[in-house]
Amino acid sequence: MNRPPLSDHSVVSAPVSSEPLSRLIAHEIQERGGWLRFDRFMELALYAPGLGYYSGGRRVLGALPRDGSDFVTAPELTPLFGETLAHQVEQALEATGTREVWEFGAGTGALAEQLLSNLGDRIDRYTIVDLSGTLRDRQHQRLVKAQPELVHKVIWADSLPDTFEGVVVGNEVLDAMPVQLMVWDGRHWLERGVSVDASQPLGFVWEDRPAEPGARPPTDRPDDAFVPGTVTETHAQAEAFVATLAQRMTRGAAFFVDYGFPEAEYYHPQRTGGTLMCHHLHMSDPDPLIGVGHKDITTHVNFTGIALAGQEAGWEVLGYTSQGRFLSNCGLAEALAATGQASTAEELRSRAAMQMLVAEHEMGELFKVIGFVKGPWFDALGFRQGDRTHTL
Repeated sequence: MNRPPLSDHSVVSAPVSSEPLSRLIAHEIQERGGWLRFDRFMELALYAPGLGYYSGGRRVLGALPRDGSDFVTAPELTPLFGETLAHQVEQALEATGTREVWEFGAGTGALAEQLLSNLGDRIDRYTIVDLSGTLRDRQHQRLVKAQPELVHKVIWADSLPDTFEGVVVGNEVLDAMPVQLMVWDGRHWLERGVSVDASQPLGFVWEDRPAEPGARPPTDRPDDAFVPGTVTETHAQAEAFVATLAQRMTRGAAFFVDYGFPEAEYYHPQRTGGTLMCHHLHMSDPDPLIGVGHKDITTHVNFTGIALAGQEAGWEVLGYTSQGRFLSNCGLAEALAATGQASTAEELRSRAAMQMLVAEHEMGELFKVIGFVKGPWFDALGFRQGDRTHTL
């Protein structure tokens, strides 16, 4: 999602927390003895049926605050993103001998629309898996009601089948998966969770408790390398998701686009505050305990953990690089040149969007792409120059 970088300290006043959602979370905290692990809190805040940020009917995706949205993703910035990604997907379909695309967390359906348009008859089916009923409705409106010819090609699935094949696409899906929070107190690793604020029955406060024996961030750095008070995240759910996909895929490939770092950067001792961040009306703040249900909660991705999870479950890494390099390798500049804009204004908008996708100070360096394959390894187009797999 095109969210402000962590160095951006602009903050918008937080909305009031959703009372029904807060009551649900407070009840679960009480049922669990007065303390709730943060990954469960984040799961409820984002995905509680009918109440969570993604499941409660909010318009989360859009270009500007005035439309009530909180962030915008690359496919909404420009159709050049999907057109360029389609070159890699098409190569992967050919290399793996498959004819189906699976997209997880499809947002407004913009990327699906772009891939379907560019892949055409190269695919027989496009399957979307999305937990948000509101977004699924927007996707259906965009992809089927507006284009009836796609009614037999685009389907929605509530869960992953026991086996499947094809090419998986996940644009900014890993960052929204719940994480555990770890705190180093100078002697021990603690787990940060949430309890109810005694002064505000529907308010929440942080509470640290001893972590399970042996629990610590997945890094080779010694504990004494970390500054006391350091907070960071671990990503068990995202890694389990990737492992499940790898185990159930019989043949195919997968490409995940997200913001994040390899392990050595993610758990660098100078990154003392972790990467947890919230977003509301295209502004950022660091506190997920206020405005519950009305703000996005997200963290950066540990791509080393994702790579290992995929490998251990049967995938082979095709490559890992920055979004800017990946899109350049896949022909983004050539796609822009071929658009033939009708006006100078349109051309300027397209060039500005392209710069946001590839520039190092925009999305080009912060966002990364990792690719996997099950079946014969192939020289994936997007990683032919600037592959950083050795940094994972």
